[in-house]
Amino acid sequence: MGANDECGIFGILGTPEAARHTYYGLHALQHRGQESSGIVTSTYDEAEERPVMPIHKDFGLVLDVFDEEELFSQKLLGDHGIGHNRYSTSGASESRTNVQPFLVHDRKGNLALSHNGNLSNARELRRAFSEQGTLFQTTSDSELILHLIAQSRRERRVDQIIDALTQVEGAFSLVLLTDDHLIAVRDPNGFRPLALGRLGDAGQPGGPAWCVASETCAFDMIGADYVRDVEPGEILVIDRETAARGDASAFESYEVPGRHGVSQCIFEYVYFSRPDSKIFGEMVDKVRRQIGRQLALEAPVPEVEEGEKEPIVIPVPDSANTATLGYANECRKQGQRCHFEIGLIRNHYVGRTFIAPGQDQREMKVRGKFNTVEGLLRGRPVVVVDDSIVRGTTARYLVDMLRDSGAASVHFRVTSPPVVNPCFYGMDFPNESELLANQFDEVAEIGDFLGVDSLAYLSVEGLMEAVQTANKKNDLGYCNACFTGDYPVPVEPGQQKEEFEWR
Repeated sequence: MGANDECGIFGILGTPEAARHTYYGLHALQHRGQESSGIVTSTYDEAEERPVMPIHKDFGLVLDVFDEEELFSQKLLGDHGIGHNRYSTSGASESRTNVQPFLVHDRKGNLALSHNGNLSNARELRRAFSEQGTLFQTTSDSELILHLIAQSRRERRVDQIIDALTQVEGAFSLVLLTDDHLIAVRDPNGFRPLALGRLGDAGQPGGPAWCVASETCAFDMIGADYVRDVEPGEILVIDRETAARGDASAFESYEVPGRHGVSQCIFEYVYFSRPDSKIFGEMVDKVRRQIGRQLALEAPVPEVEEGEKEPIVIPVPDSANTATLGYANECRKQGQRCHFEIGLIRNHYVGRTFIAPGQDQREMKVRGKFNTVEGLLRGRPVVVVDDSIVRGTTARYLVDMLRDSGAASVHFRVTSPPVVNPCFYGMDFPNESELLANQFDEVAEIGDFLGVDSLAYLSVEGLMEAVQTANKKNDLGYCNACFTGDYPVPVEPGQQKEEFEWR
């Protein structure tokens, strides 16, 4: 609880409804970023006799940014396009220049980019560019990739992109748009998910459309089929001619050399991704249920005395819902008395919260987002299952709300280990001093701070075992640096998050 999503990216080639499909894809990926949204398409301007890329982007949710039909019927024309939903982890969130996709024009034509992740060598790259006199339009590390592409001496655009990506480190799932191609890229570590989908089949006029997205729920939204993941370190080039054949194996594919192995972000399974998505080759729902079962083996519901009411197990909605089902089912399987209930209701339509004088801003934010089902909770032992505790502010207020609703006791169970380290690869985890788990020596002390009767986290070993048990098809490595401090891509000793995220 307290972790924030990063960004969602989407791209499509081969349909005159490219902008509209991108819109729906971004709508499905709204959970990955709510600060801003943007779409750019590629078309040919008959009057100017040249390819152009119309773009529309702004602060706000997808539904708010693209609220006029004329955007799709008159402006965002063309048969391929890309989009981006932003949650800022690098670059000032209030700056309009940081809203993606980014669009540039150079000697090779138009180029647009959408980026999910963070570059771990952004500071040194920016320093080198500054010494050369390079002018920056944004404070986002994503712009660095465009500068590297522009300065490459390679002839082909694809080769320029390959040249640029060999110079960056960290987390980067990308979709790039050229005048003729849709290009999908995943960093060699495979930190962030990226999947390939197909809309239609080879028998339709013009062949199928091809799309890429951070999560497969975006494919479901437009009726596309999941084909495969973009592999760690892969640059997948999709052009009109090959796309029309309907065979994904015909696409050009290149490799970005890696030095640090594969380390897919395990927090994607814990929290970020939607349960109806397939990431890293497996359904999130399946993995989360297994994580819940593992937590039940390590920290089941507390024993109750004879005559006491049966404990109820409730999730903190929505990311903990399926893990809580796994937890409650496994507890019952092991003979513990409990049953699953919906005791917290989430308001999905929370906008700006206006705070009256004397009110606590953080408390009102929590109360605006969650409410309790008082009749269900009164007089019962309550076991709350959540995906994580980061700063602890929300958890503490939730505990107070449950007690105010008459819960006989409140027990907290967390489907991940204590978060003790910041993330430098695209998650909005704060500095070590701001993380709740670093402020106490024992888990019991954290429980006292939260005001619970008991607190238990899933162990690192248990989390890794659960993910590997549920996803046997993917034997690649996972990043768990936020729990262990074992950073797969080197980070400078003592480096602080605000230093890394130059602004």
